[in-house]
Amino acid sequence: MNTIFVKPQDVERKWYVIDANGKSLGRVAAKVASVLRGKNKPIYTPHQEVGDYVIVLNAEKVAVTGRKRQQKLYYHHSGYLGGMKVTNFEKMIEKKPTFPLERAIQGMLPHNRLGRKLFKNVKVYAGENHPHAAQKPEPMDI
Repeated sequence: MNTIFVKPQDVERKWYVIDANGKSLGRVAAKVASVLRGKNKPIYTPHQEVGDYVIVLNAEKVAVTGRKRQQKLYYHHSGYLGGMKVTNFEKMIEKKPTFPLERAIQGMLPHNRLGRKLFKNVKVYAGENHPHAAQKPEPMDI
């Protein structure tokens, strides 16, 4: 069987909108990453960008189970000695409401230049409003 090569102009790209209100963080991130890669299409090719665009709304209202609101930690290092910063999920949602969902989606994409390119196709918003009405996004269930 030969490798499939799809020309970029032959790829039909759609826009989808997902409401994350009350939905599990990991399940939303997994669905978004799958659509970004194009795994929902018959022309899926692992080394090419054939996926769709995704708009995620209500990222600040995403659900986590158990005590993850207090126990899930996000690490950041400044590069200097003793420069480790640690923030839990609860404080991170208050400070940057879209960060936990963006981080989860980014972690489920390839860790190379293709993954960085695919991550530009997702738009995450804390509230219900988005400026992409002109693209006529279709609602998607999880």
